[in-house]
Amino acid sequence: MRSWFVAMLLVPVMAIAAEPEPSSSGTLVKVSATGEVRRAPDVAQVGVGVVTTAPDAKAAMAANAEQMDRVVKAVRGAGVADRDIQTTGVSLQPQYVYRENQSPTITGYQANNRVSVTVRDIGKTGDVLDAFVTAGANQVDGPSFALDKPEAALDEARTLALDKARARAELYAKSLGLKVARVVTIDETGSGFEPPRPMMMAKSMVADAATTPVMPGEQVHAITLNVVFELE
Repeated sequence: MRSWFVAMLLVPVMAIAAEPEPSSSGTLVKVSATGEVRRAPDVAQVGVGVVTTAPDAKAAMAANAEQMDRVVKAVRGAGVADRDIQTTGVSLQPQYVYRENQSPTITGYQANNRVSVTVRDIGKTGDVLDAFVTAGANQVDGPSFALDKPEAALDEARTLALDKARARAELYAKSLGLKVARVVTIDETGSGFEPPRPMMMAKSMVADAATTPVMPGEQVHAITLNVVFELE
């Protein structure tokens, strides 16, 4: 019974060890190539916060909650859905005064509430920023831009990278009097995008001087592939 149990445990290990690895009797060449595509971002992300101070902790938190409630209502009024508003931090800290040769003394408390907001109608980013401040926000970060669904752009970059790698392999093969037989391995080493490139402001932004101008620009989405080809 014991020998049967040991044999059952060894079966998966033997199966894994028996997996064949790519082998070749021809000449191998490793090519690294990067494919890039440009896309205008379609979503913006903004960080916004409310900082309040008061003599005691409870008053600081109460004032902060009231002010942040106005900010969130204003953001909703600008067309941002609840799923795109996320609290990123709430803090309460004592404020001290320091005097020479004396222990620090608490003079009050500071409350801080921060949220991250995703703006899916990117043309309204400036309006949303203005709504923050008008409603009482006193901390604003961003915006940062991105594609909501970057997969199609990245797949196009992969195709371009593979085409470039194959063209380079064929160049090497031709120089050696050979031809490309097959792809042995493909290794995707990384992906990413460059910061936005400036673009012209939308008409709606130019027409209303009171709206904070926001320019989404253009991003470069890139994929780098390391491809090993067999030449024959």
